[in-house]
Amino acid sequence: MAKITASAFTSHVPAIGAAMDLGKTEEPYWQNVFSGYEFSRQWLKDNPPDVVFLVFNDHATAFSLDFIPTFAIGTGAEYPPADEGWGPRPVPMVHGHPKLASHIAQSVIQEDFDLTIVNRMDVDHGLTVPLSLMCGKTDAWPCPVIPFAVNVVQYPVPSGRRCYELGRAIRRAVESFDEDLNVQIWGTGGMSHQLQGPRAGLINKEWDEKFLDRIISEPEAVADMPHIEYVREAGAEGIELVMWLVARGAMGDAAGGSAPKLLHRFYHVPASNTAVGHLIMEETA
Repeated sequence: MAKITASAFTSHVPAIGAAMDLGKTEEPYWQNVFSGYEFSRQWLKDNPPDVVFLVFNDHATAFSLDFIPTFAIGTGAEYPPADEGWGPRPVPMVHGHPKLASHIAQSVIQEDFDLTIVNRMDVDHGLTVPLSLMCGKTDAWPCPVIPFAVNVVQYPVPSGRRCYELGRAIRRAVESFDEDLNVQIWGTGGMSHQLQGPRAGLINKEWDEKFLDRIISEPEAVADMPHIEYVREAGAEGIELVMWLVARGAMGDAAGGSAPKLLHRFYHVPASNTAVGHLIMEETA
């Protein structure tokens, strides 16, 4: 059967992608950010997955105010990088895994989670920046990717508890797939940031660090954190962090097993006007 072997969590700041695309990664400002992913890139090379299930949010690229799915799973064969107003990023085509994605959709919908099934979608920085951070510049991504979009842009957005329970359902779906696949699940977005209004530029390092502590050691409690705390403490866009709970809920301890092993933790401010957080966790026997 397929199994989830690890989870990764990372911010998906669009300026990070621009820094990579424009060759600025060695500049002093950006080098401090990219140094936190050197371990991660080597780890991914040493532990290559067969599939990455990547949780992200669309930024009014594939979806708009005309059509806002709460949860959307990509079941297509490929996903081109989106043009977000300045041309598509110069990164490879994202290839999907239709068979596993369709199986997950079938399983999760039968568990009463309503998913939107998407067969064609351009993917924006929410998905391509995490791939770039973890894989570096490349002519091809190392494995198929299943895009899973969560609405954290237009209220109402799903609760942390809903995201966590969805992660548990995704784990069950993966484990019921009858091919031997090594699957990693990545949760992306955040950390604290606000892009508009009187609090534009807000970064709350103390809260971010505590969030990292808690999602590692007490994810059940984090799952019950109300939306207002994310917004008040981490800014309007800090609500993106509920997407980390999808990935965290897919780990073995959420299903009654052993706690995962923390392999890597990184936090840095600022990257553009955002705090960058990053974790890697591996399953334990």
